Amino acid sequence: MPKSSKKQISEDEKKIIAEMQNNSGDSIENIAKNCGFSRQKVWRIKKRLEKSKTIWGYHAVVDDEKLDVKRYMMLVKLKHLPIDNEVEKNMIEGIIDKLGAEIGISVKDSFWLNGNYDHMVCFSADNLKKAKKFQEIFMRTYNSNIAELQLIENIVTIKKDGFMNPKIIETKKLL
Repeated sequence: MPKSSKKQISEDEKKIIAEMQNNSGDSIENIAKNCGFSRQKVWRIKKRLEKSKTIWGYHAVVDDEKLDVKRYMMLVKLKHLPIDNEVEKNMIEGIIDKLGAEIGISVKDSFWLNGNYDHMVCFSADNLKKAKKFQEIFMRTYNSNIAELQLIENIVTIKKDGFMNPKIIETKKLL
């Protein structure tokens, strides 16, 4: 059997990734069936994608309301770029994640941005009081480099991690 071209391998990987993004908890057998591939081919490609860190991990998309938490974002405008080595080191080592965990905050995402703001941190907290405490900790930790910090509370989730909120009809009265 002839080896596949790099282009074909890339197309097969993208097809499997798209299928897994729709439901990463699905069985290899169902993913293979939906992609038109053998189970073995899907398993090999999946393992290769995990080993190459194309796939970083897996998670469940959950209803924050049922966990009794709210989602927040902090938009950060820095005073100057590049940031100093100590701040960069803290971010890479996840210091802010650890500080948040100490007060019951779960940092979900952290991004460097190109635009009006330089950094965005998305997290969940039990309430606004804890979110503001986390904002204060963040400010104290990175104060020398922060020009502006905006705390934003998510009121209604329409779509999360590529999935439409199944309760959007119930919550649309808030929109």
